Amino acid sequence: MPSPSAPDRSTRRRTAVVLTALLVPAALATIAGLVALWPSGDRPTTGIVALDAEYPRAQVVSVQEEVCRGTSEDRLPDGTVPESVRCLSVVATVLDGEAAGTEVDVWALPTLTTADLPPGTRIVLERYLATDTEPEVWVFHDVARTAPLGVLAAAFAVVVTAVAGLRGLRAIAGLAIAFGVVAVFMLPALLEGRDPLAVGLAGSAAIMFVVLYLAHGFSLRTTTALLGTFAGLGVTAVLGVLAANAARLNGVTSEDEYRLAQLTGQLDGTQLRGLFLCGVVLAGLGVLNDVTITQASAVWELRAADPSAQPRTLFRGGMRIGRDHIASTVYTITFAYAGAALPVLLLLEVYQLPWALTIGGGEFAQEIARTLVGSIGLVLAIPLTTAIAAAVVTRLPVRQVRREGAGHAHV
Repeated sequence: MPSPSAPDRSTRRRTAVVLTALLVPAALATIAGLVALWPSGDRPTTGIVALDAEYPRAQVVSVQEEVCRGTSEDRLPDGTVPESVRCLSVVATVLDGEAAGTEVDVWALPTLTTADLPPGTRIVLERYLATDTEPEVWVFHDVARTAPLGVLAAAFAVVVTAVAGLRGLRAIAGLAIAFGVVAVFMLPALLEGRDPLAVGLAGSAAIMFVVLYLAHGFSLRTTTALLGTFAGLGVTAVLGVLAANAARLNGVTSEDEYRLAQLTGQLDGTQLRGLFLCGVVLAGLGVLNDVTITQASAVWELRAADPSAQPRTLFRGGMRIGRDHIASTVYTITFAYAGAALPVLLLLEVYQLPWALTIGGGEFAQEIARTLVGSIGLVLAIPLTTAIAAAVVTRLPVRQVRREGAGHAHV
């Protein structure tokens, strides 16, 4: 016979109905957002004349180090331009297109050395076709890195699948779908001038629906984590709007963003600020998904270990785990940005600007705001998810709790 504290069938049914009532509107809103914001396929005109160029692969035949006249791009730290600089002449055989088999002579990038381009190295060239007034031109573009990056991606997939099994494979499939949503929906919609925050929320919600259920299966535990994720996304979006307005973040803080504003023409100040908000929402997805799944799993395991535990007890136990997760995640977010921005940090060290002035500058202020807003949303998602999980799991039979626990793994 069930224990006195075991939930009856009507309680379990009411719990499922409540979760469904919360999730269905979110799903409908996501679908409506995707339909309303879906890009039409008409890219904005830029007014820039596009050159007729190709990017064939080539293989290095030989490399010759030569001496060239210095230009303004070779300026030394003291401001002077050297009379002569080292440069590389590369002879390569074209591998693709109608020019395949042709040998061309190009100048390599100044950052490369002969050790970087031994014979046999695959590179990418730029071929500007001849016009009525200009001859055909070949230019060194970059080193071809498709093969090593492909090997690295395959190694990642093999390791994840070997350790996590089928669930890891489903997680990789979810990651591919997530990138598909970004490439097919979010980026084209942003270029067409759709509301960036709405695009970010609709795209992120769609990604979370697919990724969570695909990787972790259909269960009340996954649904609990999904609701916690949506709560975190909502908090992040609201705080992002407040931070952008309070700090006067206009979204144009770097050369790339300024160039984007020039090329598209449709991105005014409001649009670029919205682009910052879209980035805030998208940047928090991965870590937010991580903590909500972890918290839901922790509460489920606590309930399986102590079937008589009440929601308050489970919440306290889950938050003990959550506090440790908060501490480690804050470091993760901060140092991930510091590592990515290391060249910029070194450049600022060279400039010797006051730190107060530095962090208040547009580019740093935007990144600081993005990091802090995402971190606050992440931290608040932990107690929200824990509370939802504690309320849900105590209304389920221990048998179901243990069954979901046995079939669940954190990837």
